[in-house]
Amino acid sequence: MKRIFFLSLILALALTADAKKKQSVPPYKDPSLSVETRVVDLMSRMTLHEKIAQLNQYTLGRNDNVNNIDEVVSKIPSEVGSLIYFGDGADLRNAMQKKAMEETRLGIPILFGFDVIHGFRTVYPIPLALGASWNPELAGEACRVAAQEAYDAGINWTFSPMVDIARDARWGRIAEGYGEDPYLTSVFSAASVKAYQGDDLSQPYNIAACLKHYVGYGASEAGRDYVPTEISRQTLWDTYLPSFEAGVRAGAATLMSSFNNISGIPGSANHYTMTEVLKEKWGHDGFVVADWNAVVQLVNQGMAKDGKEAAMYAINAGLDMDMVDNLYMEHLEALVNEGKVPMERVNDAVRRVLTLKFRLGLFENPYTEEKPENERILLPASLEVAERAALESMVLLKNENNVLPLKSGQKIALIGPLARNQEDLLGSWFGRGRAEDVISIFDGLSEESGIAVSYAAGCDFDGDDKSGFQEAVNVASQADVVVLCLGEKRKWSGENASRSTIALPSIQEELLAEIVKAGKPVVVLLSNGRSLDLTRISPAADAVLEIWQPGVMGGKAVAGILTGKYNPSGRLNVTFPYTTGQIPVYYNHRESGRRGSQGLYQDIPSTPMYEFGYGLSYTTYDYGEVTVSADRFTAEDRITAKVTVTNSGEMDGKETVQWYICDPYSTITRPVKELKFFEKKLIPAGDSHTFEFEIDPMRDLSFVNGEGERFLEPGDYYIIVKDQKVKITLAD
Repeated sequence: MKRIFFLSLILALALTADAKKKQSVPPYKDPSLSVETRVVDLMSRMTLHEKIAQLNQYTLGRNDNVNNIDEVVSKIPSEVGSLIYFGDGADLRNAMQKKAMEETRLGIPILFGFDVIHGFRTVYPIPLALGASWNPELAGEACRVAAQEAYDAGINWTFSPMVDIARDARWGRIAEGYGEDPYLTSVFSAASVKAYQGDDLSQPYNIAACLKHYVGYGASEAGRDYVPTEISRQTLWDTYLPSFEAGVRAGAATLMSSFNNISGIPGSANHYTMTEVLKEKWGHDGFVVADWNAVVQLVNQGMAKDGKEAAMYAINAGLDMDMVDNLYMEHLEALVNEGKVPMERVNDAVRRVLTLKFRLGLFENPYTEEKPENERILLPASLEVAERAALESMVLLKNENNVLPLKSGQKIALIGPLARNQEDLLGSWFGRGRAEDVISIFDGLSEESGIAVSYAAGCDFDGDDKSGFQEAVNVASQADVVVLCLGEKRKWSGENASRSTIALPSIQEELLAEIVKAGKPVVVLLSNGRSLDLTRISPAADAVLEIWQPGVMGGKAVAGILTGKYNPSGRLNVTFPYTTGQIPVYYNHRESGRRGSQGLYQDIPSTPMYEFGYGLSYTTYDYGEVTVSADRFTAEDRITAKVTVTNSGEMDGKETVQWYICDPYSTITRPVKELKFFEKKLIPAGDSHTFEFEIDPMRDLSFVNGEGERFLEPGDYYIIVKDQKVKITLAD
């Protein structure tokens, strides 16, 4: 009996101690409670200063010596809401997090973000290239690799994906998005968000996504960065908002405001886009972060007279977190006390930031395990994904006389400024990538058996030094085929990289002209971050392969396509004009007032050199007749369109069937055709595959007005596949 008594006493004491312990733990630290309950409890304990601190973001690790961790950490306020983390590993990040958790009154963890745009250390192709793969699942795999590497380095939040619609290749940031089409970009937007975030943000290797730049940044006048944009409400809704809405519907945790002035109201102070559309109409419960120093730009843009007024405009419009310029920290408390910023708006912004921190599990797991590099970066499986992404992104633009693929035993002259280059294959925004990680085109080809490679640079990317021309011509004369590697430096695209012309520097075109004189077949490889003017390049070449900026496995992927190990399957996601003067030129334009020869350019073609969706293969695909389950239907019906595609060549290949619709007459005029569905499938040589497009009339045939409301009108529509156009009728 004594034994039972003492056991009962011990149990009772333990339960009492546990109950007291639970009572001593504030609710916001109790993971068994809901996120909403924890946020409310934490905010009830916070001072105004502590709340405002959560709405500011600074930097950590930029140009800092890792041996001075304590000194670096001491310079940053421990209550700060977020830090942009420039470290390669988690050590500095953990030291800063420890300060926040242990040396502040409430122990609120810091949210660490970084521009993981197309890979962290395993750099895969630029987003523009990934869009050309027409394979959102593969893009998602690449995002998962990026999330894993970023997470292991201590990053919880990526400023990606960029889902701006860009139709002016002079704009350097066209490289960061998925192309010119709202639907294609929307599909990649959703796929990227889901891949970064997973099903549960609190689980390892899931990081918060950030849709940017919200909104209309890609419409910058004349392709210049940061400048005003003129966008009607109609165009805002039918062109620039869909890719953001798709990302929000996919669960994107955050958005980044845009630099551009949208028809008089800058994106970072635009109440309509950030509050009325995003938070009220779409119901987004995450937060909006400014772009770098974007709030203070309201002064430069002529809206605010000083930093204090800029902070007022931004926070009241719905911009929740201030990146780097410190204006919220400097001015919000005074603005609240003066009644110029409602306390409700501050509380709403803080609630949104804290909610994400709880969802990420940062309160329970604030630190990142510090692993050696060989366990977290450039893993074999990650490199395999990067190689597949590069392979599927490359677009064969020309292939006369089947000069490609190369034949075994051929002697190859590899020439050009990109032939042995590594750094510029990374592209802009290359995370923590390093040039030494990259397989160059020369190394990739040299590793192929049965291929003898000789090399000459010929010239640099630009300038007027032609002293290397003769050596290049001599090397070309001794070869069976010339592979000429032309293109752009990585810094020629990306932020603040606008160009007045999309033609390559004349010295590269002149090198091509000299090489052609050697009389050998010439294959031009193009590595670039935008569509190019190929007026003088494509006609001179026997084959042209667009490799974009393909990342660390670029050289191996190029070798795989040139030698025929892989059949090129990329399709253009941006239009390639004949000249810069055609810009803007894009496939889904509206009809003009006059037809025939009127309204066209008098000195150049008005059609593009290579259109959206274009791309060649080493095999041939024969399309059967497009059939529909019903050619007359109601808005409540679902109909199915089908087409059978046969690989009639001798090589397995992946074909992308692109389904477009056309509404020729509408109360709001519509584009000549609109991409509504696509599917990419491997079809073995000699086999066939039937592709299907199930049409939901409201989803696929409707249009949107200037208020964001969808409408569906009865009448004739057309389904367009390749050169086939099938009429269907929506009944009253």
